[in-house]
Amino acid sequence: MDPIPSKLFNFSNACVIREKLRGKNQKVVLTNGCFDVLHVGHIFSLENAKKLGDSLWVALNSDMSVKALKGDKRPIFTERMRAYALSALSAVDGIFIFNGNRLNDEILRFRPDVYAKSGDYTIDTLDLSEREALQTVGAAIHFLPFMEGFSSTSIVGKFS
Repeated sequence: MDPIPSKLFNFSNACVIREKLRGKNQKVVLTNGCFDVLHVGHIFSLENAKKLGDSLWVALNSDMSVKALKGDKRPIFTERMRAYALSALSAVDGIFIFNGNRLNDEILRFRPDVYAKSGDYTIDTLDLSEREALQTVGAAIHFLPFMEGFSSTSIVGKFS
């Protein structure tokens, strides 16, 4: 059985929904990541990101993208399974999958009001092309509180 992630949209539909939210003066928050092994640090970050606006969207790295970023043994769970897990969280309003290692093209088309990233990043460590795309669309950039000791890579490392 292949569960259907209820909040997963193709990117074009996500952009249409985003524009409808803009028309209703709703503040849209965007975050992104692999979310390969969903853990308490992810949930904490997503709940805090949701507080920054009216609607929280997650740009989820595709399986191909995770493999390129994390190596041949990843992802642990498929993009569809990861989207299903994220869909179960009340903080998440929508999800789209992206294939690249960087999100700059999607940022330029999706045009979030706010971009949220975990606190293990800073403005200096945020990818320059993504930062420029965020500045182009006028998105506020927020770094969220970070829970030390939680990362998918360290969790996976305990079992390999």
